[in-house]
Amino acid sequence: MGKQFSELSDRHIKFIGNQKIYFVGTAAATGHVNLSPKGGDSLRVINSTTIAWLNLTGSGNESAAHVIQNPRMTIMFSDFDRAPLILRAYGNARVLHQQDADWGQYCELFPASIATRQIFILDISMVQSSCGMSVPNFEYQGDRSELERWTEKQGTSGIKKYWLNKNQHSIDGFETEIVKRSGITGPED
Repeated sequence: MGKQFSELSDRHIKFIGNQKIYFVGTAAATGHVNLSPKGGDSLRVINSTTIAWLNLTGSGNESAAHVIQNPRMTIMFSDFDRAPLILRAYGNARVLHQQDADWGQYCELFPASIATRQIFILDISMVQSSCGMSVPNFEYQGDRSELERWTEKQGTSGIKKYWLNKNQHSIDGFETEIVKRSGITGPED
C-alpha cells in the first residue's frame, strides 16, 4: 500500500537511478493539465529534497508555461520490469533558462546538447510510493535517436528559430518566457 515520506530515501534515489522513463505533471490555474514522458540522460537527484531535469526542445513547452504561473509539479517513476513500484515526488518547481544566474551550475550536470531548452528544479515537499501491481511489464530496448538527428539537422540557429515559432506559448496561450530568458532577440540569433 501507499506510503508518504518528507524526502527521498537512499532506496528511492537508487530506484530513480534505475528508471529509463519518468513522467512530469504540471497545470496552471486554468486550461489543460500537462503530463509529459521524459527519458534519456535527463534527470539528476541533487539531494533528498531536490531533483533537476533537463528539458530538450520539443513540440510543446507546457511545463515552462505552467511553472511560471503555478509552481506545482509532480514527477512520477514507475518500475516496468522489476518489482511493482510507483514513486511520485511532489513539490514546487522553478524553470531555468540560459540567461538565468544559476544556469551554469545545473547545465554542467547534463550531457551537452544544442536541443537544451530549460532545466527544471523541483523542491520536493512530499514523496509517495504505491504498489504498481496493475502496471504491465515492459522490456527496455534503448533510447530513441530521432530528436538527436533532428537537432543536428536544425543546428543552433534552427533550434532558436523553432523556439521563436513554436515554443513561446502553451496550448492555452500562456507565456513561456523562452525568448526573453534565453537571450534571443530575433530569428538571426
